[in-house]
Amino acid sequence: MKSLIRMIANLIQGLSKAVLRFPLTVLCLILSTALTYYMISLHETPALIIEKLMFVFLLGSFLGVTAQFACERFLRLAKLRWGVYVVAVLLTLGYYFIISPVPAIDYGVGARTAVAVFALFCAFIWLPSSWEQFDFNSVALIHFKSAFTSILYAGVLSAGLASIIGAVDILLFNVDSDTYGYMMATVWILFATTYYLSLLPRFNSEIEADISYAREASNYPRFLEILVSYIAVPLVTGFTLVLLSYFIKIAIVRVWPSGQLGPMILAYSAAGLIIYILASRLENRFAVLYQRIYPKVLVPVVIMQLVSVYIRLNAYGVTESRYYIAIFGIFSIAIGIILSLKPVKKNGLIALLAAAFAIISVLPPVDAFTVSRVSQINRLENMLQAEGILANGEISPKKDVDVTLRQETTSILNYLARRKYLQDVAWLPTDFKTGEDMQEVLGFEPAYRYGGGERERFYANLDMQKPLEIMGYDVLLQAQAYRGMKTEETTKYDFEVEGIPYYLVITPLSEYDAQVSLQNAAGKELVNTSLYNFADSIVDTNNSFRNDVDVEEMTLDVEGNSCKLRIIFQNFSITYGADVDKSADYNMFILVNVPPRR
Repeated sequence: MKSLIRMIANLIQGLSKAVLRFPLTVLCLILSTALTYYMISLHETPALIIEKLMFVFLLGSFLGVTAQFACERFLRLAKLRWGVYVVAVLLTLGYYFIISPVPAIDYGVGARTAVAVFALFCAFIWLPSSWEQFDFNSVALIHFKSAFTSILYAGVLSAGLASIIGAVDILLFNVDSDTYGYMMATVWILFATTYYLSLLPRFNSEIEADISYAREASNYPRFLEILVSYIAVPLVTGFTLVLLSYFIKIAIVRVWPSGQLGPMILAYSAAGLIIYILASRLENRFAVLYQRIYPKVLVPVVIMQLVSVYIRLNAYGVTESRYYIAIFGIFSIAIGIILSLKPVKKNGLIALLAAAFAIISVLPPVDAFTVSRVSQINRLENMLQAEGILANGEISPKKDVDVTLRQETTSILNYLARRKYLQDVAWLPTDFKTGEDMQEVLGFEPAYRYGGGERERFYANLDMQKPLEIMGYDVLLQAQAYRGMKTEETTKYDFEVEGIPYYLVITPLSEYDAQVSLQNAAGKELVNTSLYNFADSIVDTNNSFRNDVDVEEMTLDVEGNSCKLRIIFQNFSITYGADVDKSADYNMFILVNVPPRR
């Protein structure tokens, strides 16, 4: 019991010290937790200002940690600690004023914030070891152990508290379901992060107690040594052999990969570098061999990746994801060369160089967003100029163009629209919308490429402004058939005409076809028709979208046994491709006429 009380007291003491040591970070965590409480209580999408504040507090928490480590590393800054914190607060406020005018938290805001947070993380990992004041590998190990311990504690704590709340709800009284959310926010945002910070020693302190704690915290656990040396290192080695075998295959067949290689090698490089840092303090045979071989293997592997990326960039231009894959490849090559020449004690260069590349990637005009925007606009202009549609900034609409041009144009315009870059295309109307204005402006409608092969989608929509003729029919029903329906998943509509019961049955035949049939009370089929062949006959091979199609063109009439079916398609979409990929959805009005009762 005394041990438990002592442990809780030490935990509270550590958390208290973390609050005093990282005041800005803890304040941002408290505010983030409070905002999370508020968002949970809303039970709906929060206001945009709440999302922006969450991003601001995220950045502020990292700025707070970086400011504190800078003060601890440099004596002059330590004397001006509150001045440093004022600068950090001003930077946080500056970030708020930067994102406050944006109409939404889009990809650009999220990516820039993520890059800034990553750069700050690299900075406070590197600061204690700058100019060899503390071993970088030990700093990284302590951060890793602290994060692992914090996650473990938070996981156990959240599971235990959830069990207690559940028991109270079942055995004593009803507990609001939001309580679980409040608890998880408190544990994972506030407690876990603060506890993680409480485990970090004062790396550059000259106080004997701090030096002793830092030395103790930097001890390498036996279980982690086994994990890194005998599990992680062999796994990376095996994956390396697979990659090298794949490159040999490429050299033989001379067919380059179509895009999957970049993200795979990015993950391989990142994981390999983390394991390299963790293995740098180990002296067993596996770890030492890994330290010597991995940097030298990394360089040719990443060079092959960059060749693959270059092929993609040359074919499809630059996007943010390709930009970051390419810049991480350049970073990996630089690090591979440096680590091949420098001793493992220089591993701090990994964090320093990573922060530098991250900052470069958000600084105009070489940032990921500017480069991607310019690349895609230039690519679109070059394609349209080659086709004679664009000349001297003027558009000459052209209807008959190759389907590849239609697909690429649609893809680029959709990309520019998603990133809010269309306003930078000077020759497009200011209110241009890809789905609605392409045919009018460029002369052809959108076309799409899907999945692993060439797949074309067609969509037709009925002109609902014109009246539907129902004279001569007894019943009007609305029905649908859609992809994903199982063949046994029939839909029945029962109705009566002059007291005689009938059934209208929709039976799926495949992912792209269905049968509509009329049956009498005994289940005898009176008349039927499938849908796909008729819908396919309406398809315009030059367009992928037809809006406001005349009712006469969207009407399928069939007769049998003195009964008539009139199917008026409200809308339908067909996705073409191999049989396994082909699919269709149908929404329709169905009119039924049966012979009069004798």
